[in-house]
Amino acid sequence: MPLPKIATPTYELVLPSTGKKIKYRPFLVKEEKILILALESEDTKQITNAIKTILKSCIATRGIKVEELPTFDIEYIFLNIRGKSVGESLDVLVTCPDDGETQVEHKIYIDEIQVEKDKKHSCDIKLDHSLTLRMKYPSLNEFIQNNFSASGDDTLETSMDIIASCIDVVYSEDESWAAADCTKKELGEWLETLNTSQFKDVETFFETMPKLTHVVKVLNPKTKVESEVTLEGLTSFFA
Repeated sequence: MPLPKIATPTYELVLPSTGKKIKYRPFLVKEEKILILALESEDTKQITNAIKTILKSCIATRGIKVEELPTFDIEYIFLNIRGKSVGESLDVLVTCPDDGETQVEHKIYIDEIQVEKDKKHSCDIKLDHSLTLRMKYPSLNEFIQNNFSASGDDTLETSMDIIASCIDVVYSEDESWAAADCTKKELGEWLETLNTSQFKDVETFFETMPKLTHVVKVLNPKTKVESEVTLEGLTSFFA
């Protein structure tokens, strides 16, 4: 006689990028093992495939294309799946800003961590009187590189590659040029034709894009100074 099947609960969350509700379930032991083995391998391709497999398995809502989700959506979903799978709270080490060295353990409840949106943020960047650049958000590959890359590369070439991958379209009142019709080399060369002010506006798109954020108050046990610390990005909550 076969063993009984264990019912797996499902939960709902709202995607920060669209406001759409999706259903998801916790990851199973077999899926957690896939992730652990991939992380131990320190191979970006294995980690990418593991994250993709787990998200696709755990997201119960049809029509969600994991590869196309913005990084902040992926971070938010992954954090909530992890919360329902392992525990509703995280214990993180926070460095006290008043001396820059004392670390204090702080408990954070996952449902308190939200994606913060900057009111000044825009996907459309005005380049001159006629041309506008429309950007799209970094997707799964950039999420892996930013959160799980063993090499921790942050070279100018890597940054330019990420920026180029986030170009959606350049348009004017009469014409448009889709990035999908260009090669990676062509996009990189086009970026290099921007002036300093224009490129700064492109960087501002990344600086102000929605991000996983939580503010904590910490008391330095040495100096007795209380400070507020802002944690940003998935790695801040698992460091």
